[in-house]
Amino acid sequence: MMASTGGGTPALHGPWNDAQAQLTEAVEHLKCAPGLHEMLAMPRREMQVAVPLRKDDGTTAVFSGYRVQHNFSRGPTKGGLRFSTAVDLNEVRALAMWMTWKCALVDVPYGGAKGGVAIEPRDHTQGELERVTRRYTSEILPIIGPDTDIPAPDIGTDERTMAWIMDTYSVAKGHTVPGVVTGKPISLGGSLGRAQATSRGVAHVALMAMASKGIEAEGATAAVQGFGKVGRGAARLLSEAGVRVIAISDVDGAVFAGDGIDVARLGAHVDREGSVEGFEGAESLDPQALLTLDVDVLVPAAVEGVLTAANARDVQATIVVEGANGPTTQEADAILIDRDVLVVPDILANAGGVIVSYFEWVQSNQAYQWREREVNERLEEKMTAAWRDVVDYAGAQSLTYRQAATALAVRRVLEAHELRGLYP
Repeated sequence: MMASTGGGTPALHGPWNDAQAQLTEAVEHLKCAPGLHEMLAMPRREMQVAVPLRKDDGTTAVFSGYRVQHNFSRGPTKGGLRFSTAVDLNEVRALAMWMTWKCALVDVPYGGAKGGVAIEPRDHTQGELERVTRRYTSEILPIIGPDTDIPAPDIGTDERTMAWIMDTYSVAKGHTVPGVVTGKPISLGGSLGRAQATSRGVAHVALMAMASKGIEAEGATAAVQGFGKVGRGAARLLSEAGVRVIAISDVDGAVFAGDGIDVARLGAHVDREGSVEGFEGAESLDPQALLTLDVDVLVPAAVEGVLTAANARDVQATIVVEGANGPTTQEADAILIDRDVLVVPDILANAGGVIVSYFEWVQSNQAYQWREREVNERLEEKMTAAWRDVVDYAGAQSLTYRQAATALAVRRVLEAHELRGLYP
């Protein structure tokens, strides 16, 4: 375990640099004392582990695994688990910090955490992924738990991964502990509505942003980068609301149809073929070109750092709704602000997942399942309240929505910290 100690924050890199810059801007706006800034800038706990895997062919491989817990002031930490070769410690640090702000902004009683294993899931069998997951869980087991740190699915992981984590943890404890993870299968205590929660939140806030700009959903256009957990559902929900989704991409390619893509048919194609490529209802498109199409709404819902100084000046969307975590670099953000593009920040736009994860955690602790309509109604209530808080604060303080969202979240974390005091 590597616990953060005095001597400054870890070295800045990529998303971590962007996360730190956003925090600095917020604490300057709030006029925080330097010591409080340093406390928020440093993760409270970090663990880096070796994850050995006995492969199906009998050989052994070793992967790097991470779990970062950024802040505990508002409650146990919460955050996803990512399986991707791009995972490194600084990426996980940034994602954990953003989770802290996200939880505070939508007012759920968590701090932020994130985890990851530097592995490409598509290169491994289900048996190998299960062994990696269980070994990783056993390595981080001392710092996770239903009252400590609750993992959830992210890129490269799913409800099956969460079932393996729950089982591994439960076996170690000697009894079933459904609240140790969220995003579980329904039959193991998962919540109705959880699978589409992030997508539903993205679509809901996108429609509110459109309304604020006087854009009617019926006939409006959108482009969605990413057709996974977030992008697929967001595209479907926007389409159902009357928005014409004209471009969609995934890790392998992109497709375009000026009259709108039949999202349901595209989903069936992807389920069958594994990619959006080759879909007969649309033409092929350069995935990078999707980001600069002339649309009302752009939803980057894949990975971080896709909108950069190199392409931000070419973005033609009126509104950018960040379905992914950190898709806009600091430099790109400044360019989009100058060009009067409305950016709905990730900590607001994609907060639906952690909101319903909280609902799932509550249900697990109560051993009682809510109706799906009840889950969706409560989700929309929290998303709407957070949207109004951000819009009102941005207007009152002459801030961008990202600045307002981060400042509001940081202020709430600081309030909790100050009320608790510093031990000893």
